[in-house]
Amino acid sequence: MFQFDGIWLGPKNHCECARTSKMTVYQLDNYIDKDKLAALTERREKEFRDYQRRYPLETKDVLIAQPNSPLSYPFQGVEVMPLHTVILPGLGFHGAGMEEQQVILQASFGALNTLADVSEDVVRGRGEKLLNISTRHVQLLNHILKHVTYTSTKYMLDAVDVVNFTIGTHQVRFPVTIRQPALPRLFDPGPDNNINNMVTITTKTFLRYHKLRVLIKSIRLYYPNMTIIVADDSENPEMIKEANVEQFIMPFGKGWFAGRNLAISQVTTKYYLWVDDDFLFTDQTKIEKLVDVLENSNLDVVGGSVAGNDYKFKITYEEGEDSSCLHLRYGSYHRLEGFPNCVVTSGVVNFFLARTEESRRVGFDPKLLRVAHSEYFMDGLGNLRVGSCNHVVVGHQPRHSATNSQEETSEKTYGKFRMSTQAEVRFKLALHYFKNRMKCYTKA
Repeated sequence: MFQFDGIWLGPKNHCECARTSKMTVYQLDNYIDKDKLAALTERREKEFRDYQRRYPLETKDVLIAQPNSPLSYPFQGVEVMPLHTVILPGLGFHGAGMEEQQVILQASFGALNTLADVSEDVVRGRGEKLLNISTRHVQLLNHILKHVTYTSTKYMLDAVDVVNFTIGTHQVRFPVTIRQPALPRLFDPGPDNNINNMVTITTKTFLRYHKLRVLIKSIRLYYPNMTIIVADDSENPEMIKEANVEQFIMPFGKGWFAGRNLAISQVTTKYYLWVDDDFLFTDQTKIEKLVDVLENSNLDVVGGSVAGNDYKFKITYEEGEDSSCLHLRYGSYHRLEGFPNCVVTSGVVNFFLARTEESRRVGFDPKLLRVAHSEYFMDGLGNLRVGSCNHVVVGHQPRHSATNSQEETSEKTYGKFRMSTQAEVRFKLALHYFKNRMKCYTKA
């Protein structure tokens, strides 16, 4: 790096989490036993190299267009399916004339050829990585170049081959993307776009059946036929026998994110609405308004407001050579176009509507048993497009709403499990160190 007019230029090879009075800083290697840190870091770096190998587009080559080149070529948009062939469009020489010299096209992964019917004295290397053209006739050369093909010879799901195109002292490079298109996975909303065919309500419960029943009763006032999926890891489950309620029993204390995974794995609609089991639907809980946002924007997740709190946060990622840093800050980036009550952000409250398929791709880490929420959006960074809207509000049941001794006992037991122990906090931060290759993160 170097400095120019007080600004640091060039790539950073490391990141740091600076501490201020209003900021919480987590230095993650402090939460790993010192005698295990070196071996753990070595395993982490091995897994990171494997990650880079499997996702090569994470590290893209920078292609620079040289000035005043007489060569034309495609600098973007050439794509071929694995083991298929495509014509390379736009190849040409636009000089006034040329002496007989070698024209070279060279690929790294695939094979090059031309459909032009010319002799081997003119074109050599057909079907190989290196295609060599020899002619002094510009018109013939451009005829050959117009029909040059690229064939994918290896089955790659998503890769970029950089092709070199050289004539004399002129050289250019351009990308050819090898991509296997994925099958679309669509959800049928039905002939009448009924809200019940588009949204499933999902929740996770643990011991607090008195609150869960109040939640379900409030939902039925406004959405009497909508499917509700309940993931339940209580020790002595109480069966909820109501129409359109699907209760899935888990091992005792299996955990918060494991329950989210289970609930969402059973959704068969385009969207799911996540709610906590102590929420309360009111006349302001208009799911249709959140559906309208997702139907008419490119967002994957849109949060609402919980009793007037539409907490939202931005995530900033800093990548270094040895590890990364993450910074969570309250707020949003900008307004969502077309929706005056909505903004674009990185993470939202526990009350949100999400596209089922996109959310399942990210998933909820089942290693996180107790307090966890922002971790989902951290894992979804770069994959989930998130927004927050303050005009859809869900209520929150009173914290102390037990009406008898059994409910009071459930609340007390729940409280013991609800709070993370020091060991669980330490485990979660150590998990970030390895899984996310993170050095530290800050919250403010």
